[in-house]
Amino acid sequence: MYNKDNPNTDVLTAKRQQELADLISRIRKFQPDLIVVERVPEGQASLDSTYALYVNNKLQLADMEDGRGEEYQIGFALGKQLGLKRIVGVNAPGGTSQSILSNGQNIKLYQEEGVQMRNLSTAKQTELDNGKLSLTEYITYINQPAITQKIHHLRYVMPARVTNGHFTNPDAMVDTAFVNPRYIGAELTSIFKNRDYKIYSNIVTTQMAQQSKKVLVIIGAAHIGSLQSIFRDDPAFQLVPATNYLGKMRVASSAVQQHTLFSERG
Repeated sequence: MYNKDNPNTDVLTAKRQQELADLISRIRKFQPDLIVVERVPEGQASLDSTYALYVNNKLQLADMEDGRGEEYQIGFALGKQLGLKRIVGVNAPGGTSQSILSNGQNIKLYQEEGVQMRNLSTAKQTELDNGKLSLTEYITYINQPAITQKIHHLRYVMPARVTNGHFTNPDAMVDTAFVNPRYIGAELTSIFKNRDYKIYSNIVTTQMAQQSKKVLVIIGAAHIGSLQSIFRDDPAFQLVPATNYLGKMRVASSAVQQHTLFSERG
């Protein structure tokens, strides 16, 4: 959300830090004993060393190039308050852009829904940028189930309606040798879903290793609907709506970042 020319977008200002404190105080009531963030496990050593410096008051987040990130501003801050020994990265490679699906039968349906979603996102982002919306309100809003559903539908449901096409400028993470043009939209969904299953695997294996009972997942909103559907099929876990702690708001727009709470059953 940061734009150096707009102080309202800077989480390091006194105003936004106060709002972050309010947000964290709400999430803290969940009392997670494990916090996981959108970092790949290969970077865990760096995450551990940075967190150790932060916990021991030897590092100021404002001094870090990416210190405005949610893994630090929320994950590190909350972890320190709760006395957690580490913040764990559970991201997985495999991401790609939705824009590579740009042609095929029924492509207009997919594109029109994408425009609608972007318009909703832009509207709420503008309120935040103009200082009309607090950071707590912003995060609370995009955690509403209706917003999760809209994002999930665009990313995982609508693409399957697009057939007989090809990917436009796919990145290196897309193995086009195994892509069937007849099911081009479903192929895109499978790429996204594949990554989410890897993230799910990282979450559950971390939980097993640490024997955690309450897990806070801080991750991009595009993953949430998919991860929720995966965890619903896992009887070892119970999904805890973030709105239980953040509150509920009237849904009229959308945004980019989301936080979900997972609690292990039993």
